[in-house]
Amino acid sequence: MAFTAEQLAGNCSFLLSIRFLAGQMRGMFDAGPRLARLLASHQRWLLTQTAYALNLEYDPRDPTSGFTAVRLTGRITAHKVASRNTVLAFIEELYTYRFIVHTPGDERRRPRHFEPAEVSHQAMFAWIHSNLGALDLLDRGQRAAFFQANPSLMRLVQPRIARHCLEDAAWREPPEQVALFLWTEAGGLVIDNFIARMDIESGEPGRYSVGRVETRALAADFMMSRTHLQRLLAKAAQRGCVGWDDEPRKAHLWISRDFVEQYCAWQAVKFAYVDEAFEWAKAQFEEMAV
Repeated sequence: MAFTAEQLAGNCSFLLSIRFLAGQMRGMFDAGPRLARLLASHQRWLLTQTAYALNLEYDPRDPTSGFTAVRLTGRITAHKVASRNTVLAFIEELYTYRFIVHTPGDERRRPRHFEPAEVSHQAMFAWIHSNLGALDLLDRGQRAAFFQANPSLMRLVQPRIARHCLEDAAWREPPEQVALFLWTEAGGLVIDNFIARMDIESGEPGRYSVGRVETRALAADFMMSRTHLQRLLAKAAQRGCVGWDDEPRKAHLWISRDFVEQYCAWQAVKFAYVDEAFEWAKAQFEEMAV
């Protein structure tokens, strides 16, 4: 049985899974910074997952199916995630950096179909594999190993995750404190950095120590402006999400337990859909193998 979001959020070990995934996402960023930034804001996460799912759902018998600008725009605007112009600019960016390519033979046709480049396939596989690995930490499962051994599961798992996440407002619209980071450029990278580094054994009431944070170095690392990062942290501090142990130097950061709990509860929604999609796909796979 797959975990529910409520079970995950209430599991005392779930924070360890969240921290594990944050570390994995940092590794993905180091391996491909520009591509990793596509998942670094929530809007881009939704765009990326939906576009990839559309490609996997392509039906040769239906020329309007698959990843086209019209199809992606329709799904995204239906849920008010982004405007038509934002979707088109996103597709253009993906194409410019060669994260997607024209489907062979479609260069001059309408509608023009796109498909992920090999580097994008690898990144999406790694993302799902990492999420399954994080779930395995909770029950000593073998999800990640099974997925690794049966990569064809991707065609079943990913579209189901993407569809459920896009359609569920609980994931599509993060809680206010979480949204403060996730709706901004590279905000997801900042949160992953803090979560991966925080000391969950620290005994300070109401907070977790993150350690020394140098905004100039962190901004350069994530290819964002230092001013943007400082404004983001200032807003977060005003709302009590983060703070500094050494005011006014602002070098040693802490993150509030309330924020972490809110973030974990939100992440639990996505993790539950990942687990459900994997269990469903595994059942389909095993049935076809009989």
